[in-house]
Amino acid sequence: MVPSQVVPAPTTQQPQPLGVGPYTTVTGHAVMLTPQPAMMIQQTIPGCPRGLEIMAQSDQLVVEQKRELLEAFTGYEVGNKYSINTPSGQTVYWAAEESGCCNRQCCGRGRSFRMRVVDQQQSEVLSLDRPLRCSCCCCWCCLQELEVSSGGVLLGTVTQEFSIFYPSFSIRGPDGDVRLQITGPCWGCGCCSDIEFPVMSADGQRQVGLLTKRWGGIVKEAFTDSKTFSVHFPRDADPATKATLFGAAILLGYVFFERDGNK
Repeated sequence: MVPSQVVPAPTTQQPQPLGVGPYTTVTGHAVMLTPQPAMMIQQTIPGCPRGLEIMAQSDQLVVEQKRELLEAFTGYEVGNKYSINTPSGQTVYWAAEESGCCNRQCCGRGRSFRMRVVDQQQSEVLSLDRPLRCSCCCCWCCLQELEVSSGGVLLGTVTQEFSIFYPSFSIRGPDGDVRLQITGPCWGCGCCSDIEFPVMSADGQRQVGLLTKRWGGIVKEAFTDSKTFSVHFPRDADPATKATLFGAAILLGYVFFERDGNK
């Protein structure tokens, strides 16, 4: 007699819907970010904060703000979201702004926020904290500031220096020492072209890196807040300094290129 064989019941595997990607929470709502099809291998680097291995090994990253149709057509200010990519286009991090609705509508580009940066495993690797500041950039009492932390440990701060014609920012370590300086073009310069912010050494004598706000075309620039920054890191920069310089690119986007929703 042939023993009966147990045939397992067929299982139906549901395909994953297109467009399903990492999620983060912004003011109590789940926000879908761009999916990442491939994973990059992170090599452990001594002294590097967890999750920042890719940033530590990169000499350039591209910070791309995601387009928001609701904001473009209605003027309703929503929290900014970003994908952080390699020059070849592979997304390695995502970032999303956490801020209150009234804060965004009333304070516009000067609003306070916390921005969480997550890696491909959806683990938080960076936290960017910006206090409320007046959007008048040339006022000495309203100088901009941004703190960059990882795992609750302060990595550095971005502080604006007082200047009338040319914007100036300092990249400082956790102890307040100046590690890099950022300068910019005269107010209003760079129409219909890329806008460069040279990254200088601590003494301001030589250029060691570059932040570039890329021109996105007349339609994108006129009707959306979406913007793209290229971040060229100094060769000898440590992971904490690179993370703070990345935070500077985010801050520059708010200070100089963010339009208030009612405008």
